Order: sequence, then structure tokens, then C-alpha cells
Amino acid sequence: MSEKEPRLPKQQDRARADRQMMADGLDIQRFLVFPKVSRPVFIVSMLLIVLFIVFGTLFTELAGQIFGDLQAFITERFGFMFIILMNAALVFCAYVALSRYGDIRLGQQTEMPEYSFGSWIGMLFSAGIGIGLLYWGTAEPLYHFVQPPTAEPSTIESAKEAMQVSFLHWGLHAWAVYAVVALSLAYFHYRRGLPLSIRSVLFPIIGKNIYGKWGHAVDILAVFGTMFGVVTSLGLGVMQLETGLGLLFGIEPSLVFKIALIAAITACAAFSVMAGLDKGVKRLSDITIIGTIIMLIFMMIAGPTQFILDSFVENIGNYAGNLITLGLWNEAFLDTNWQASWTIFYWAWWVSWSPFVGIFIARISRGRTIREFVFGVLFVPMLLLFLWFTTFGGVAISMELSGDYGLSTAVLADTGSAIFKFIEYYPFTQGLVVVILMMIVLWFVTSADSASLVVDMLTAGGNTNPPKIQRLFWVTSEGIIAAILLAAGGLSALQAAAIVAGLPFALVIFVMMYCLIRGLGRDRLTLYRNTQWYITEESAEHNSANEMVDEHLLPTHPPSKVDND
Repeated sequence: MSEKEPRLPKQQDRARADRQMMADGLDIQRFLVFPKVSRPVFIVSMLLIVLFIVFGTLFTELAGQIFGDLQAFITERFGFMFIILMNAALVFCAYVALSRYGDIRLGQQTEMPEYSFGSWIGMLFSAGIGIGLLYWGTAEPLYHFVQPPTAEPSTIESAKEAMQVSFLHWGLHAWAVYAVVALSLAYFHYRRGLPLSIRSVLFPIIGKNIYGKWGHAVDILAVFGTMFGVVTSLGLGVMQLETGLGLLFGIEPSLVFKIALIAAITACAAFSVMAGLDKGVKRLSDITIIGTIIMLIFMMIAGPTQFILDSFVENIGNYAGNLITLGLWNEAFLDTNWQASWTIFYWAWWVSWSPFVGIFIARISRGRTIREFVFGVLFVPMLLLFLWFTTFGGVAISMELSGDYGLSTAVLADTGSAIFKFIEYYPFTQGLVVVILMMIVLWFVTSADSASLVVDMLTAGGNTNPPKIQRLFWVTSEGIIAAILLAAGGLSALQAAAIVAGLPFALVIFVMMYCLIRGLGRDRLTLYRNTQWYITEESAEHNSANEMVDEHLLPTHPPSKVDND
């Protein structure tokens, strides 16, 4: 049929039904006490989590063994895939930011950002890092210094390698994965009017079927990955909080105490949930980032300031100079399991966190250009992280090189105790311990609150302002899962859960990059510039990107506003 021939009645009916489906979106209904959910996503996600809780409770040892076996299988067979993904994401971000697509704004081209730059950075930093900053900031460089992947242990060479590897795990590659997911979601939501949900990024491939079983499957996968990625961080935070409280009050570590801490802080997160995004997460993020910066400045002034500044610059130089080699290193010629325990774990951890962090960053990024978005997400939090690792981990390594301070012994005995052992050599030690414990609680609450918002959005069809009772359900589930994982094997079970959850979503991120490029190629600003660049309409049409599946179903203009709490 030629384009000029009229549509048949059946085709007209089908097109009308398709447009109605796009206009209606997902079927959002009440389920039990939850007023607004997408039943397929909510019910399946809830059942999977309940089954996991029951299995982990009744068969704790078996659960730990299963997670351990799955972790070993994934790291042995698919470690290379995580490495390819992280590097592909970094190259992709650089291309999108520096290309003609960088000027596209996430929203109308005349819109201003919804949040100030400071609040935006604070919220994305709080969501993207969480408790890991305090847990690993001192411990990881020290651990790599004592047990490096290739260098001679406890030498200057191992000190340099320790900082490079730590920067690799917390640097550009990690934030590139966040940026890919967040940018894909923000683009299809703010520019194309689709729900703020993982399913929306598949529109260039499956069109209106994003509202069907494939869309449900992707969102369920995102819920599963988000829950396990977040509870991994929460479990680490509780273990470190237990160590700090033990130093202050002499409390003996125990599983019961860990579970009590999880219950108490989950209750705090529930109160934050009731306050909403602007009054809850935003305020907590602002307080947390200010507290982080104040503590960092104090440690720089009270510590060896000149060494911190010198080594900060040198560490960045070593990291940048070896970025390609480090990023593509795959332990092919070493018969060890070092990379599986560290790099692959980190890559899987970032991937499993990416649905949660991506949706949250997209939610707070309306009005920013793609170039501003990518450079802000990639570089600003990373530089603060690098300064933190240099001030804590780098100084700790320097102390061990100059004498026996017991830091290496402490980190090998209990990873979470490294920061507390380190601050014993600083003034106001007791006060610093209290501040660290308060920051752990704030990171804990902010991460749990943010994650519950994101999971609720996923199970509510991308609703940016879902009912709070549903968020209460998910924040409670996070606490229960964290307790189950700790009971099933402590840190090893948490690491295994993150890797298991990260593998399937890694495949989704590959698809996201392809879909985003297709979407950007048919963006209104891109098409307009094509018509200006080429002399005739025929040449513009010939040189423009191909149409996406069901592109005619997309709204002409994106939504004009986003509901706020």
C-alpha cells in the first residue's frame, strides 16, 4: 500500500487502539492496601521477595551456599562481560556529551533545572554512594596495600597500585553506568512523555509493547536488582555501625545486635518516607553532604595537609595515565581470585544499584542539558570521592609506610574497623567516632528512603509521586532482606547477592545504550538541525535516522511539569 492510499477500517481501528493504549499507559489499580500499583509488576516482585525471605529464614546455610556458588559461577564465566560493559558505558557517555546531542535539554529547551546545582549534586551523591564511602574510604586502599593484585605487598609500589585500584572501583566507570541508565530514563520521560520506568527505554525496539509482558519483565528485574544492590550497602553500613558502637560502649558484636540496628534505622527511614522527596530525601541529602564536606576539611587540616594535596594530584595522574589498562585488565595471566572478589564485585554492585540510582537521578534532573548532566554525574561526585579516599586511605597507607600503627592488622581482621582505628591518631577521637556513626545513620536512611521511592515508582507504573504506604512496604522489605542476608553469611552473602542481581541487568544496560542513540537520532532538536544543515527537504529526509517502532504513537510534546511531593 502506498502512503497516499487510505487506511483500511481495521488498520484505523488498530491505530486508534494503539494510540489509546499509549495515552492510558499502564493499568494502575488497587491491590489489597496498596492504592496505586501495576499489579503484574507489584505482585510478582512481592512474591519473589517473600519467597526469598522465607527461603533465607528456613534454610540459612543452604541460602549462603547457593549464593556463594552462583557468585563463583558468574565471576568465572561472565567477569569479562562486566568489564566490557563498564568500558562501553564510559565511551558511550563521552560520545553523547561531546556530540551534537549534548545540547538537548531534558524537558523543554527553554526549561530551567528543577533543583539547584548544589542540591542536585548532593542528592545524586547520597543516592549513588551511600554508606560505602565510610566503609571503604579507609579500608579499601589499606587492604590493597597489604594484599595488592600484582605489586609486592606493603611497599611504595603497592601503595601506588592500591590508590589506582581504589580510584578505578569508585571512578569514571562506576558513574558512567549510573549516567547511562539515568540519562536513558530522563530522556524518554521528559522528552518523549513516557513513564519514568525502565520499560520506557525499550520503546525504540518494542514500541507500545512496553506496556505488555516484556515491559513488566524488565521492571521486575529492576526491582530485584535494586533491592539486592541497596541491601548490600545497608548490610555493610550496619556491620560498621556495630563496630563503632562497640568501640564507644563496649557492646559485643552479634547477629541479634545487627538485626536490632537494622530495625531501628529502618524505622528512621520510614519517618523520612512520610516526609516526602523535598522534605525528606532532599533535606537529609543536604545535611549529609554538608557533614561529609565538613569532616573531610577537618581531616585535611588536622592531618598531613601537604601530603594530602600532593598525593591527591599524583593519584589522579596515575589513575588517568593507566585508565585504559586498568579498565580492561581481566586477570588473564594470573591464577588468583583477586579480581572476582574486588573488581567484578564492584562492577556487579554498581550495575545492581543502577536502576535505583538511575531512576532517582532522572527524577531530580529535569531541565538540564545532556552535556551538563553527563559531566555533572561523571566528574563532580568522583572528584569528591577521590579526595576522600586520599585523605583517609592514602594517609593511612603513608602512616603504615613510616611505622607500625596497626592499621594493616585492623583492616585484615575487620574491614569496617579500619576508619575507627585510623582516627585514633587524630584529635577529638571520641567526637569523630560520634560524627562517623551519625553519618552512617544518615547515609543509611537516605539510601533506604531513596530506594523505597524508586521501587515504588517501578511497581506503580512510573508514577513520580507514588502513595507513601507503598514506600513504607518497600523500605520495610529492604530492612528484612538485609537482615536475612547477614544471617545467611554476612559480607560474603551480601557480595554474592549483589553479583547475582547485577548479571541480568547488565544485559539491559547494553540495550539501553542502543535505544538511547536511536531516540536521540529522532529527537525534535536533532531533526530540526538536520533540516537546517541540508539544502533540500529530500536531502534532510535521506540523511535523518530511521523512524522508531510505533513512533507515531508518541506525544508531540513532553509533559509540562512533574508532580512533586
